[in-house]
Order: sequence, then structure tokens, then C-alpha cells
Amino acid sequence: MILIIEDNDFVRMQITKFLTDGGYDVVQAASADEGNLAIREKGSSIQLMLVDVRMEPMDGFDFLAKMKSENIQTPAIIVTGDDNPDILSRASQMGLAGVLKKPVNKDRLLKMVERATAGSRPS
Repeated sequence: MILIIEDNDFVRMQITKFLTDGGYDVVQAASADEGNLAIREKGSSIQLMLVDVRMEPMDGFDFLAKMKSENIQTPAIIVTGDDNPDILSRASQMGLAGVLKKPVNKDRLLKMVERATAGSRPS
């Protein structure tokens, strides 16, 4: 199962469609708080998180730092529309599985997800 945390409804629905078309189970969250709840509810069934960088009140990096501080080791891909090289650097420092640029390309998304989930394809 993949958790998508994205505050833009259109982007969240698009990523969800791409992943479900690829055979993945998805749970959606429109904020870091909703993502936190989903992690509490779904636990270890979440194999990967796709997290938007720019969200309010808590951004994606702060959310992922909070998860790490709570010893939640679920791999994560950060999603961004920014071209800021600091995002790549910060993602690397945090040990994230990747950085996905918006607008999201379906093939790139699926390849990145497959790599981040250690090649485990959905059944």
C-alpha cells in the first residue's frame, strides 16, 4: 500500500490514478495530519509514502522528520514543483528514496515506486 500525502486535490487524484492503474493499493491524505493518522491506522501495510513538499501548516520535510523521530522507517519519495537544488540536497541528507517532479509523469512515477519498494510489483 502506498500513502499519498498531497494537499492539491488534482495532483493527489492524478497520482492515485497512475498508481491504481499500475496495480498498487493507495491511501490518500490531504495534509500531514491526515497522513499521520493514516500511518497510525495502516501501520506496516504502508510500503511507501509519496509526500508533497509544500503543504501547510506542516511541510513534507517536517512531516518526514517527525516520522523519523517517531522511529517510523517507511521509505518516502518527496514530490515537488520547485526547481530548487536545496530540495535534492535535503532529500539526499534525509535518505529519501527519491524526488519526483511535478507535473508527475506516469512512467517515471511507476519506475520510482517500483525501485523504492525494492522491485515488489503489485499482484
